[in-house]
Amino acid sequence: MEEKSLSKMKVVSSMFIVVNSFVWLICSSAFLKKIYDASFPNSLSTLLWSLNSFSAAFSILFGAFLGSKIQKRKVDFFFLWILFGTLSSLSPILVDVHTLNGSLLISILFSASLGIGLASCMANFAEHTSLENRGKIAGATLLLIMAIGVLVSSLMTEKLLVSSIILAMWRVFCFIPLRHMYVHEKQVTKKAMDTFTSVLKDTSFVLYMIPWTTLLLINHLFISVGTEVYGGEIIYASILVENFLVGIFAIVSGFICDIIGRKRLAMIGFVILGLGYAILGIFPFNILCWYIYILIDGSAWGMLYVIFLFTIWGDLSSNKSREKYYAIASLPYILSNFLRFTFGPIIAATLSAYAIFSFAAFFLFLAVIPLMFAPETLPEKVLKERELRSYIEQAKRVREKFTKG
Repeated sequence: MEEKSLSKMKVVSSMFIVVNSFVWLICSSAFLKKIYDASFPNSLSTLLWSLNSFSAAFSILFGAFLGSKIQKRKVDFFFLWILFGTLSSLSPILVDVHTLNGSLLISILFSASLGIGLASCMANFAEHTSLENRGKIAGATLLLIMAIGVLVSSLMTEKLLVSSIILAMWRVFCFIPLRHMYVHEKQVTKKAMDTFTSVLKDTSFVLYMIPWTTLLLINHLFISVGTEVYGGEIIYASILVENFLVGIFAIVSGFICDIIGRKRLAMIGFVILGLGYAILGIFPFNILCWYIYILIDGSAWGMLYVIFLFTIWGDLSSNKSREKYYAIASLPYILSNFLRFTFGPIIAATLSAYAIFSFAAFFLFLAVIPLMFAPETLPEKVLKERELRSYIEQAKRVREKFTKG
């Protein structure tokens, strides 16, 4: 009983660290964008985002390499990582962020302070969640990220001092679960020392990675198109509605992907999202079609984030170097975010909305093809047991109905 309670505590602790890290990422990115937009022309802002993205990618890969080497001292690694993030959050108070050198410094500190431990943080989440219930826990985690992200973002102000202190205080909360993570930890199971190359040679990983990369590149590039067509205020309101829908559908999707499997739900998500872009490709300037798209987009991302952010890489990396799997899987997000702030506005101003949305729909439907050949990561035995359990429950309900009659 005590061991079961300890296991639940570790699950909650790993969830808390993931939620804390992603909320900090959301708020710090918005914080940096405000500084860049207020202080620099577009050319310098592009340079700063480029450096931020490069620093994030390098720190994630380096952190994954370091984290995979340190298994017995993980709690110390997490402690130093969170401390670094807390101190980095306060750096805008100490430097002049309105100068190029000051902004360069905080860009590097912010991206590195999150990136170094991000892969280990996600690997820790996968380590303490069972394969059969990982989807449910991922759904709950994503809901918390969306809800708390909105709350913490609303506390941020235009004042650097206030925003920096809020970021630092939020990061400090991450120290709370550390003492529960490795209490009475059993001896760490020795895992295969995968290299980054060996991960990229994993066919199953590649078959899921191709659609994930396609999805992120399309989505982030075309946010600028929506801003160009409908205006910033509508897009901002749409993002809030979408975040709400993502959180709600994350819970539902988490339960579903633990019942029918990850592969089928991922394919459903891609098809739904492709339909949403197809509607915009036909009627890009119709505001009603945009609202329909928001409903479709929010529901689809609730499914796809649960699978591709939290679940699938943990499934594929069982008894392997989970840090490296999560690290490589995070690189498309960094690339797409960089393109969003740099080339996205250029594409929106150059190409027509009809062409862009139709292009997006075509490639999203095309991205389903690799998923058709990808393996299902939820074991067949688990799927059959749950189907059998469902049939038994249905039979009981039918029997009770006729018995009462």
